[in-house]
Amino acid sequence: MRLAAVLLALLAAGCATKVGRDGQRETTVDAKYLAKTEIDRIADATRAEVMGSLMQIADKLYRRNPREWKKAGLAGREAALERLKWRAALPPELEGRREGPAAMLAFRDDYAGDRVAALMFGLLTMADAAFEHKDEFFMLDSLNEQKLYNFARNLEIAVWKLATAKDQAGELLLLSNELDPNNRNLSFEREFGRVIGLLDFFSRVMADKNGRTVTRFTQSVATAIFLPVGFLK
Repeated sequence: MRLAAVLLALLAAGCATKVGRDGQRETTVDAKYLAKTEIDRIADATRAEVMGSLMQIADKLYRRNPREWKKAGLAGREAALERLKWRAALPPELEGRREGPAAMLAFRDDYAGDRVAALMFGLLTMADAAFEHKDEFFMLDSLNEQKLYNFARNLEIAVWKLATAKDQAGELLLLSNELDPNNRNLSFEREFGRVIGLLDFFSRVMADKNGRTVTRFTQSVATAIFLPVGFLK
């Protein structure tokens, strides 16, 4: 329902109606929407929802793991989140890593840097690659359905690793869902699941548009590695 509401809002966004002094209605159309197809508008909405959800997940992770942003010597959680928005300059501790290699650092027991930053820079750069590093889409733009599908599978792997990756003392490397029967909180799982559903739906839309099929992988999340996204053509 939420996605449908967003899509309807976007479809109406190109038109503006006002009532003149004579009581007549006048409708104008933003010229840029003439260069957009319905799929372009769905792409805009999907990307906005995915990026927004990933930033929500980052915020939740920093709230549950405040020690992580402190490792970077930042002023607070807000500064850590702001840093995630500017991915042209990666934190030096990532040593240039993006996508899967960056995300994997978060689950290495010997990693001394900000684990939330490593995971989220990894996932956000995967999102950038899946949406071809574009903020908005027009008639001549195209997206790769396999990149969208692979990104969705990588999110499933991230969920698994958040729930299972532990240090040598048996403690979770990053706290996410709260499984205490007296105070259960599965908001991380729900938000990840929503994004995965969006990506799977949109990968099918793009496969149909492009006249191609998605190569589906059957691998266990327990042993899986992050699939390539940005390296696909």
